[in-house]
Amino acid sequence: MSKDKKNQDTQGKELSEWQKRNQEYLQKKAEEEAKRAEEEAREKEEQVSESSESIQEVSEWQKQHQEYLSKRTEENSTSSEEVDQESEKSEEKDSDTSDETSNEEKDSEETPQEDSKSQDQVEKEKTDEKVKKQKKVKTKSKLPKPAIPSIHIWRAVTILVPSFIILFLSIYLLSPLATMKHIDVTGTVQTSADQVREASGIRDSDYTISLLLNKDKHAEMVKSNHWIESAKITYQFPVHFTIEVKEFEIVAYSVSGDSHYPILSSGSIESTAVSSDNLPEKYISVLFNDDEQIKTLISQLNEVSPEIKQEIEKIELAPSKVTSDLLKITMYDTDEILVPLSELGKKLPYYSKIKSQLTVPSGIDMEVGIYSYSLVDKALDDERVKAKEEEKKKQEEEKKKQAEQGNQDQTTQTTQTTQSR
Repeated sequence: MSKDKKNQDTQGKELSEWQKRNQEYLQKKAEEEAKRAEEEAREKEEQVSESSESIQEVSEWQKQHQEYLSKRTEENSTSSEEVDQESEKSEEKDSDTSDETSNEEKDSEETPQEDSKSQDQVEKEKTDEKVKKQKKVKTKSKLPKPAIPSIHIWRAVTILVPSFIILFLSIYLLSPLATMKHIDVTGTVQTSADQVREASGIRDSDYTISLLLNKDKHAEMVKSNHWIESAKITYQFPVHFTIEVKEFEIVAYSVSGDSHYPILSSGSIESTAVSSDNLPEKYISVLFNDDEQIKTLISQLNEVSPEIKQEIEKIELAPSKVTSDLLKITMYDTDEILVPLSELGKKLPYYSKIKSQLTVPSGIDMEVGIYSYSLVDKALDDERVKAKEEEKKKQEEEKKKQAEQGNQDQTTQTTQTTQSR
């Protein structure tokens, strides 16, 4: 009974200073051990990341580390339980010895301090040894290679890439692939593909790259052929080129005897004659050969509609006292038009309006104004004029004959008189 009472009395009392210190010491010790375990775990993880061990070794270390951490947590939990048990035991001892003298309490308080000091020294030595071991392990482990700065990488790229490009270009230019090209010609009717290639100035030894860069220049050179109105060069990967040409149209034919020379829409005259078999059914015959007048004629005809040009049979010069460049245009329906060469593009389109009003073959005079007349009446008038002119000529001839006879009579009379004397 007396012991139970003492225990109850001690439980009701507050803990002594030594007990408080002991509990604080044990808690600190548990916290330090937990921190050390965490530091050891971090250091091991750093060692694993820095070292160049294989993936299997890293995974095994992680398993061992997890087992170690689990063991440490179990030990910490058991140590905390032991600390609680020791605190309970110490409380019981304190309650048993609470009635003893104060000198014994002082002695008991001094002993844990000494024990704690000795334990601190041991722990410090242990930590020092661990640190030394860790340093040895770090020195033994391979140092990681320093990363190359990005500036040096970009500098190397800016030097290496252009050098490789130059190397490949030089190899390509030295190889036969550099001059390989396939050229097609489209749109030719009067000319041949060989003539177009020759006019373009493209040679077999030219580089494909130079042709690609100067294709517009070569297209302009194609126009040196008088048949070519426009030219265009297109490129298709890898070495295929196409020369697309558009030729000048044949507007008329210059007639010289039995030969017919094509007159192009540019105003130039082809030097080679066309055979009669190759002539179209309807064409315009130009019966004068002056180059400047022919160029003017073609430029004026370009302003006339194709319907009117299809009806023109021949064009010839018919100068009058007033108009030196007057043209006589004969149509396939026997109509005749008189129009100045310089005004042909303006006045000839009116023929389509006048034609609807004509019922018989007529002549249309556009020299000064515009009026029409019947060709039959004109033919009769021309015959009458010719007849009158012939009569005048006959009369003049008769007068000349009479005058000559009179002169002969006078000469004979004079000769007779001289003889009689």
